[in-house]
Amino acid sequence: MKITEIAPSRVFQLVAAHPALDFINTVDWRFREIGGPEELLKTYSDLIHFTAQSNLLSSRQTLHLLRTVTPRKAAKVLEQSKELREAMAEAIYSALDGLAPGATQLKTMQHYFQAARLHQNLQWKDPHPEWNLTKAENAAELPLWFLALGASDLITSEAMSMVRACGNPECKWLFLDTSKNHTKRWCDMKLCGNRMKARRFKAQRAS
Repeated sequence: MKITEIAPSRVFQLVAAHPALDFINTVDWRFREIGGPEELLKTYSDLIHFTAQSNLLSSRQTLHLLRTVTPRKAAKVLEQSKELREAMAEAIYSALDGLAPGATQLKTMQHYFQAARLHQNLQWKDPHPEWNLTKAENAAELPLWFLALGASDLITSEAMSMVRACGNPECKWLFLDTSKNHTKRWCDMKLCGNRMKARRFKAQRAS
């Protein structure tokens, strides 16, 4: 039985200004004590739609994968994607705390980064050549490889110096701080900025 769901199962909040960080943010409320975190990638279909909404998959690729990937293969790719995501999360949150990531996290990321690069194909696209995954676009792992390549590019770039965590201690979604003075505090003003303002106002009223 193949996956036939075409319509997005959810609309993802893409607030990070980079797909690799939005990917880590697919665990919502990662640091919430009461109620715990919320997994947003519950199915392979969720993974496909997240990657498509991040403009990494075309509509044609999205439809093809949803229609052809078997449930068994889909479950395996989803599990692998989450393994990469959690290794990235531990590495980046450690870096934000001034700590080096663990050897296990580096090994996991290296495994997926190298696997993705093995499927890249160099083609000419005027006015210069570029790497793509066109020869692997029918593979169930395509969304995983796109995300791995994006993550590899990010964590080895100077843009890592702009990575921040949301000031809401229960959220701490990651984002690139591209603001003029690099003073952005919240993943999104509507999501956490207003929540934290309301919380402070309530505390002030109570005191």
